[in-house]
Amino acid sequence: MSPSGMFRDEWAAREPIVLDLHHYHTNKMATVTLKGSNQQMPLVGFGLWKIPNEKTADTVYAALKAGYRLLDGAGDYGNEKEAGEGLARAIKDGVIKREEVFVTSKLWNTFHSPEHVAQAARMQLKHWGLEYFDLFHIHFPIALKYVDPAHRYPPGWQADDGTTVELDNTPIQSTWQAMEKLHDEGLAKNIGVSNFNGSLLLDVLRYARIPPAVLQIEHHPYLVQQPLVDLAKAYGIAITAYCSFGPASWVELDMHVAVPSLLDHGDVSAIASKYGKTTAQILLRWALQRGIAVIPKSSDPGRVVSNLQSNDFSLEAADMDKLTGLDQGLRFNDPSNMSLGLSIFA
Repeated sequence: MSPSGMFRDEWAAREPIVLDLHHYHTNKMATVTLKGSNQQMPLVGFGLWKIPNEKTADTVYAALKAGYRLLDGAGDYGNEKEAGEGLARAIKDGVIKREEVFVTSKLWNTFHSPEHVAQAARMQLKHWGLEYFDLFHIHFPIALKYVDPAHRYPPGWQADDGTTVELDNTPIQSTWQAMEKLHDEGLAKNIGVSNFNGSLLLDVLRYARIPPAVLQIEHHPYLVQQPLVDLAKAYGIAITAYCSFGPASWVELDMHVAVPSLLDHGDVSAIASKYGKTTAQILLRWALQRGIAVIPKSSDPGRVVSNLQSNDFSLEAADMDKLTGLDQGLRFNDPSNMSLGLSIFA
């Protein structure tokens, strides 16, 4: 059988992801059913990237009180202890129960060696004050030299010397098999991958005993990534978008390029006026209608609430097409800017 024929037969047997779409126009949270666990993952979550440590606990508490039921964190964000404090306070005050919140975290690049995967996961669970993660991702398909957390945490991209980027030779297969053990031990109900391209995703699927439940990628109208989206969906892998507002998240890091902000873009603004919504709601709704979960964050109480309300209306096909037509293949989160050896999107 030819390779193409083999893939056609495999795809015919795949089960598609199931979106709970009828909740889009009710007060209930829209969800996607994850393959393997059959757990419901909210399609609108709250992202924790770049939230200052001193504000994280209060921000998480406020987000949960506003109705968010998914928190997207990572060891690299450096604020998981404070996020856990906000979650614990919300549980103590009766705002939510633990089982009602979907907590996502990610394994950083310096912990890819199998002996370090469980070490990192257990450390991060301790920071959160939790017994398990609902979803635990490989943050990047990049293995870096181990940095002892006692020396520096989060370690960032640099090695022990704090200046150089040093790659490690751990293959993704070894890391993934260690991730599967986390699932076996009940430390992660679901495991996933982040920032993987199509070839790496297919590679994981060749040897995975437990396939990735979720793929998290940069996704916005400037970076539609349609072939990758189609591939993940064909294998029943749910997708979460980060940086839904495009360059807005990168201005303060001086990692943006000279393109119009999507939040101020003329086409997005015109569509927002048409529906009586904010441009942020339009950008989030565009992703949601593509069957992709979103994890916006904001420190503004009004925007925290309005972002959550991006699932109570629908965009017409022509407006969806106009937003998709803004695609430039423009990526903002590209680690190759730091080192040629990190060219995972080349």
